[in-house]
Amino acid sequence: MRRTAVFGSAGTLIAGTLILGALTAPAAGAATTQGRDDEAAGAAVAADRAARAGIDWMDCPADWGLEKPIQCGFVTVPLDYARPNGKKIKIAVDRIAATGTPAERQGALLYNPGGPGGSGLKFPRRVTTKNAIWANAAKAYDFVGFDPRGVGHSAPISCVDPTEFVKGPKADPVPDSEADKLAQRKLAAEYAKGCAEKSGDMLPFMTTRNTARDLDVVRAALGEKKLNYVGVSYGTYLGAVYGTLYPNHVRRMVVDSVVNPDKNNIWYEANLGQDIAFEGRLKDWMNWVAQHDDAYHLGKTYTEVQQQWVTLRAAAKKSPLGGKVGPAELIGFFQNAPYYDSMWAPVAEAWSAYAAGDPQPLIDSAAADLTDTAGNIASENGNAVYTAVECADAAWPTSWNKWNADNSRLHKKYPFMTWANAWMNLPCATWSTPRQQPTQVKTGKGLPPVLIAQSERDAATPYEGAVQLHKAFKGSRLITEKNAGSHGITNLVNPCINSKVETYLLTGKLDSKDVTCEPHATPKP
Repeated sequence: MRRTAVFGSAGTLIAGTLILGALTAPAAGAATTQGRDDEAAGAAVAADRAARAGIDWMDCPADWGLEKPIQCGFVTVPLDYARPNGKKIKIAVDRIAATGTPAERQGALLYNPGGPGGSGLKFPRRVTTKNAIWANAAKAYDFVGFDPRGVGHSAPISCVDPTEFVKGPKADPVPDSEADKLAQRKLAAEYAKGCAEKSGDMLPFMTTRNTARDLDVVRAALGEKKLNYVGVSYGTYLGAVYGTLYPNHVRRMVVDSVVNPDKNNIWYEANLGQDIAFEGRLKDWMNWVAQHDDAYHLGKTYTEVQQQWVTLRAAAKKSPLGGKVGPAELIGFFQNAPYYDSMWAPVAEAWSAYAAGDPQPLIDSAAADLTDTAGNIASENGNAVYTAVECADAAWPTSWNKWNADNSRLHKKYPFMTWANAWMNLPCATWSTPRQQPTQVKTGKGLPPVLIAQSERDAATPYEGAVQLHKAFKGSRLITEKNAGSHGITNLVNPCINSKVETYLLTGKLDSKDVTCEPHATPKP
């Protein structure tokens, strides 16, 4: 799951008041069996229509940033699958044809990068940019990306003005007082209210189950009898839900950096688990920075480097860097290092320059660019979808006392992300639409073996998630990248992992037992 912003201070405080005491929200809506049956029937109707209609492929719009020979199109789906003849929305899709011979072609390979709120439209660019890791798979498959419902070009939703959303400096997510907590609670409640006002017609239907149904309609529109799929981060949960709803529609499925699909983990507990894992991976990175003190001069031990972070954070709180970068913006930038090993050096370099007396690289990296209109719209939209999906998928605590107790307890040991994560998710406590019960992910009749890839120290999706999905999907195989923690490992150079993913996609063959791979190369300064 990708955090696109430090929410609690990212929302804008609109005129209004918060009722003190326990926050209130609609009770979780337990979908009735009849309701699920209606949605399943509606999804079958939509898929049949899509199979007959196909997709009118054309050159992609210039402002989509997708070069030829990538083609774009739309697939029509119901907003509400229980009413397939009701309101429709369009799902944006793109593709690039398989590069191999007709005899090598095995169909379409669909991709979701995570979020919720991430766009998959860049996936076909792995061919145009000649990504060597995927070159052989590209011979066999058309690479197909899509914007999930609510995202980008697929009936996009919004909760606040994008410029206000990104503008900084924002309040420090770590509260110094009860007044600070109350201010953040007001921001969260007003953000939820803004979502209802700007996108209320979409919110009840922004669920992972509906996105999985959309995925099946896209499969049908492509003329594919079965789905070939790669999902990363939240895309693993989308894949898990799809595999549960449509086990006999799956041909091959790769899931990478896995959300724990346990019903009790979706989504409140998942976010608490992230707070712990981020602290561990942050320490891994700071140890690496200390090992390369000759390059960065930020300290020769973890303790020294960590103290530099405390000092930087305090300085930015007292006087935001360049008038733009306070603690919230620093967290937003620094969290890239625990997410991705590829960001270890860039974050350390900007930090090192600041320590040496040049704050500009850090300001440029962490501050919002208010002139980037398209980027800011995408950032606000991504956060809106993230919030809408997670709030709609499951019940959330409505008692502020529980949020306060859980996050106060965690912050004592895991201070880096805890309160920032709490404020980002707190809109779910006052969400305006009924919640669903999470899907019970399980192995259904016809589900083929699924390939699972996971690094041991992943911060965004802790390792236990891969173990749980492995148990839920019988016959699956788990590749563990030991002593590693980058998020999204199937697109990193690691021959042990790359070869197994490629073999599975090309032949369907898996190892006879689970596999442990050595870590990919450690970043260099």
